Amino acid sequence: MCAEIDSGLDSVASRPFDNEKLDALLSASAVDAVVATSRHNVRYLLGYYSIFFERFDAIGVDRFVPALGYVSGRPENAFAIGHELDAWQHEAEPPWVPTVVDTVQTSAESAAAVADCLCRLGLDSGAIALEHSFVPVTFRDELARRLPHATFVEAHPFLEELRAVKTPRELAILRTAAEEIVASIVATMQSGEPGVTTRALVDRLRREEEMRGLDFEYCLVATGASFNRAPSQARWERGASLSLDSGGQSHGYLGDLARMAVLGEPTAQLRELLDEVHAIQAAARAPIRRGALGGEIYESALAERAGLPHGDQTVFLAHGMGLISHEAPRLTDTGAVRYPAAYRDRPLEAGMVLSIETDLKAPGVGYVKIEDTVVVTETGWEAYGDDARGWNIVEG
Repeated sequence: MCAEIDSGLDSVASRPFDNEKLDALLSASAVDAVVATSRHNVRYLLGYYSIFFERFDAIGVDRFVPALGYVSGRPENAFAIGHELDAWQHEAEPPWVPTVVDTVQTSAESAAAVADCLCRLGLDSGAIALEHSFVPVTFRDELARRLPHATFVEAHPFLEELRAVKTPRELAILRTAAEEIVASIVATMQSGEPGVTTRALVDRLRREEEMRGLDFEYCLVATGASFNRAPSQARWERGASLSLDSGGQSHGYLGDLARMAVLGEPTAQLRELLDEVHAIQAAARAPIRRGALGGEIYESALAERAGLPHGDQTVFLAHGMGLISHEAPRLTDTGAVRYPAAYRDRPLEAGMVLSIETDLKAPGVGYVKIEDTVVVTETGWEAYGDDARGWNIVEG
């Protein structure tokens, strides 16, 4: 089963990731092979994703589970497991992977194909890294049944570290995503009029992002004095603020930014609140550079927050961005999303991408938030989509 298709490509010349870095990560933990099964990691390692299963994986009575197998130190033995429908795509766009198996339908069949490939490579008793959070029980059980002497470990640390530093191609995609999200947010805000519902605004934002070639993911929206950010029948009225916080994808990479607007002129209080948010955002950017410890970002932002009038009503967060939200570098273990602060005491590297966000909840006034995309460079930082960060004034 494992030798179904030979792509015929020079895998060394066409791989979309740093195999030497992956080899070093696997070798350091004595892992023989890694098998990626999540949508984001299969996309990253293969270079693209299934055209048929881009938006779903449930089909019939089971689900599609793709797999990309990489053997430590032996990229020429890599293999990809796909659905029968993927064969057309792989014929039109041959992947770099030397061995491709496009014959599976069910999760158990995917596991059987993976096991067959590993056995052919002499790894039936090896240490195999799996994405435990991204394999169904049927896949895991079938793989264990076919490889009773193998040892299974968690693949997440290796694949996350591999993706942490973005290539120039990835950075270009992330720049586009950020710029188009901001443009979509501004266009949506400027279309507003007194009485428009937040649900209608989110529907408009969806259309704006899709017109710009993005895949709309979500929009959190708040208006007036409410802190509720779910799209609803709540209405944007004259004199009220509006917060739009949206995520959209470009070629699988996620942009996530937030901007503010007001129908009419902002009050002095609204200006003051947004100025405080900007002060924290600026403080967070200040220490960013290659070699800075991740924790320095929080130290600078929180020190600034401590001296502000509304500091106790303000929340600061910084997290990595890429194929998923809140990926490496992870800087805190006390944020809204629970995970270890792996990069709090580690140096940042040029090419890492951060989402930096500050939100302020002022009782009786409203929700004020700015979220930016910032890239670590050799000497500092660069912001993507860094427009419209003040009060976007809508005449209505």
